[in-house]
Amino acid sequence: MEELSISLPIADRSYRLAVDKKNEELFRNAAKLIDKRIKDYSGSYAYKDKQDLLAMVALEYATGYLKNDQLLSEKETQWKEKLLAMDQALDEQFE
Repeated sequence: MEELSISLPIADRSYRLAVDKKNEELFRNAAKLIDKRIKDYSGSYAYKDKQDLLAMVALEYATGYLKNDQLLSEKETQWKEKLLAMDQALDEQFE
């Protein structure tokens, strides 16, 4: 793993990070996406400073993450049930 030291601008601040070189573009794109959402929120909501907007973006992404995690868990449960049913059907065929 080759680490790279990068600086990412988010909400008018610069954040220095050490990231795996293969993930550099991912981190840069994430920072750009956060800044874009901050800009979008700034046009839609009243705010005192960028911290308020950053909190809204964090909330948006955290809820999205939790929704995806829940959906993945539900899909995993469905697949497990289907695989168990298939396994039982196969067992019955070979008994």
